[in-house]
Amino acid sequence: MTDWNIAVCETNGINIHYTRTGGGKPTLVLLHGLTANGACWTNLAYLLEKEYDIIMPDARGHGESSVPDYGYRYEDHANDVIGLINSLRLPPLVLLGHSMGGMTAAVLASRSPKLLRGLILADPAFLSTKVQREIRDSDVDDQHRRILGKSLEDLVADLQSRHPNRSSDTIELIARARFQTSMAAFDVLTPPNPDYKQLVSSIDVPSLLVFGDKSVVSTVVAEELQRLNPRFQVDYIPKVGHGLHYDQPERFAAVVGSFIRSIGTDHNS
Repeated sequence: MTDWNIAVCETNGINIHYTRTGGGKPTLVLLHGLTANGACWTNLAYLLEKEYDIIMPDARGHGESSVPDYGYRYEDHANDVIGLINSLRLPPLVLLGHSMGGMTAAVLASRSPKLLRGLILADPAFLSTKVQREIRDSDVDDQHRRILGKSLEDLVADLQSRHPNRSSDTIELIARARFQTSMAAFDVLTPPNPDYKQLVSSIDVPSLLVFGDKSVVSTVVAEELQRLNPRFQVDYIPKVGHGLHYDQPERFAAVVGSFIRSIGTDHNS
């Protein structure tokens, strides 16, 4: 990671912090989920940096990016990524988003397809209206507030007991990202989310949905999305939870690489 570039992009009146592996290679932008940050992609980036110029931004309210008082809707997050892409003058790229980042990526792809040559959604936050309300009415933000009162050591120990198969460095990155997540970031959970069925129907770039047997996205939803958009490919990774890129990074990296190679260099292919 010593030769990776860490920088800040000013867009939409805020600063977006990002890490970039660099090199004259095809661009891959990675969007993290709620309570994570760009650094949480580190192990995946190690596996893919020889083939791709990987850019890992911190979403607003996360990591070292700005924490504005408002503006945490998915459209706001998508606008930040568009601003980053335009600021860096990136050619059509592959956009990969996990969870919250997956929904952000879907919003961007539906609005600005010319910026992309491919889209990868890793267990995106495609939730029914009922589940959105349940999450809003839960104590998820209070849980975060309590976690912020813990020590790093206690949070690491808790995560290790819950995810014994994850590497210790991944666990520490996830824990540190938690402490860099603002309370304001949880505003993204306020319903309604964009209609994911409508988004998927309108996406006109080669796309891949990756999910597992313990994911937010079920097999039923995956099949429905394929019916809505025949360009949607689906890849299933068994024995993983919502954090599929944490649980099986090598398998996940292989799936990502295979898809990107399959779409070639022309985003209209």
